[in-house]
Amino acid sequence: MQIVETTNEGLKRAYTITITASSIAQRVEGEVKKIAPQVRMPGFRPGKVPANLVKKMHGPALHQEALNTSIREAMDKLVADHKLRPAMQPAVSLGDGYEEGKDAELTVSLEVLPTIEAPSLDGLKLEKLVVPVADEAVEEAVKNIAAGAKTFTDAKKGKKAENGDQIVVDFVGKLDGVEFEGGAAQDAAIELGAGRFIPGFEEQLVGVKEGEERTITVTFPEDYPAANLKGKETTFDVTVKAVKVPGETKIDDDFAKSLGLESLELLQNLLRGQLEQETAGLTRTQMKRQLLDILAAGHDFDVPPSMVEAEFSQIWAQLTQEAQGEEDPEAALKEIEAEKEDYRTIAVRRVRLGLLLSEIGQANGVEVTQQEMNMLVQQAAQQYRPEDRQRFVEYIQQEPLAAAQLRAPLYEDKVVDFLFDKAEVTERTVTKEELQAAIEAEEAAPAPAKGAKKAPAKKAAKADEAAPAAEEKAEKPAKAKKEAAPKAGKPAKEAAEKKAPAKKAAAKK
Repeated sequence: MQIVETTNEGLKRAYTITITASSIAQRVEGEVKKIAPQVRMPGFRPGKVPANLVKKMHGPALHQEALNTSIREAMDKLVADHKLRPAMQPAVSLGDGYEEGKDAELTVSLEVLPTIEAPSLDGLKLEKLVVPVADEAVEEAVKNIAAGAKTFTDAKKGKKAENGDQIVVDFVGKLDGVEFEGGAAQDAAIELGAGRFIPGFEEQLVGVKEGEERTITVTFPEDYPAANLKGKETTFDVTVKAVKVPGETKIDDDFAKSLGLESLELLQNLLRGQLEQETAGLTRTQMKRQLLDILAAGHDFDVPPSMVEAEFSQIWAQLTQEAQGEEDPEAALKEIEAEKEDYRTIAVRRVRLGLLLSEIGQANGVEVTQQEMNMLVQQAAQQYRPEDRQRFVEYIQQEPLAAAQLRAPLYEDKVVDFLFDKAEVTERTVTKEELQAAIEAEEAAPAPAKGAKKAPAKKAAKADEAAPAAEEKAEKPAKAKKEAAPKAGKPAKEAAEKKAPAKKAAAKK
């Protein structure tokens, strides 16, 4: 086997590998001897079929397998001998003129990961914005629960319904004088002013009394799901069967017990914990953005174009999907198209940060344990139908790239937590509004690497991440085929869509 380097420019490498015909033939002969005892052929006793006949029967398949095995071994040797760290799956091509009996000439091209020196963590300073949970916020949360649990009692005879009251009605909807499907109900409870019905419906029932019959006219919204009703003017014949007024919900221990809790104090403590958890998440977001900005500003190194392109493709796919959900998809698509290069800058930043965080993690022994990985897989499997969950687990076990992508967010969080512990952190008490403003403010937009264009503030959320970094050990290249040489590996997400079981459909709201 002969390996010759043909390109060594920046992060790009290319090689030609020659696998001799004799080594491939020798491997074929070894396979013939291995399978001969199991071959059955009319006229011969089991295990006594001559080797030349075995080779004649199974030669092409044995030769293809021997060739594929030789290519895998050649790639392993290439990676080991040249100490390569492929950024993506290498592109392997077998010459068009290859045929059995000739040397196999392979062309291999790939991009390698840059050499990154683990940065010094001395002098890392972060500001932590802390939001204490005020008693007033807890009281407001309790009141909101009480408002959602309010009850209604019968009003006095003759009372006219007001906003906040509840009416019980029968109604029949008609389009052009004909009752339409789904437009009728009996004993429907409607809280006036709650806005749960189409615009104009509740408003025209303010002032009704028990026993009253009223016909109202409403126009369905243009975006209404039923095509036959979109933008159509309809009438509803309404019969009012009862008018009810809201009862006062007393916030005390009995109220807490009605929710399954022992006391009002316990309810307040639970709500306080929820509010603290919510603000803690915002604080972490603010600190993480600071940290990533500091790392991005202090490190500038070349990143593999293939990794940038893969990251940009994922960002772009998300953006275009979101644009399709806008009121004016065409205008939204034009807007992101005009900012395409800004998002490519963000992709570069995310790849660079991913590589940097990976280097920091490896240099400091940060790892995702097998137990943590098992929990990740089981949690992800819940997104699929019960009958497909085991197939998903097996897919993750068999596809290292998909497993790496699943592992990446947790690994990043663990490295970030490690850096938080190493940093000198100063706390400053702020309001929740001030914390949110700090996250969204223009000055919180991601800082670029030296000499790079700064990403616009409104794109900060897209940049406030790090792309999953490649594993330290390169994955083994896929089998090369004569008729179609493998190309550079695709992102794990794309591969998963082809091989992993389809996720269960989301329930309609």
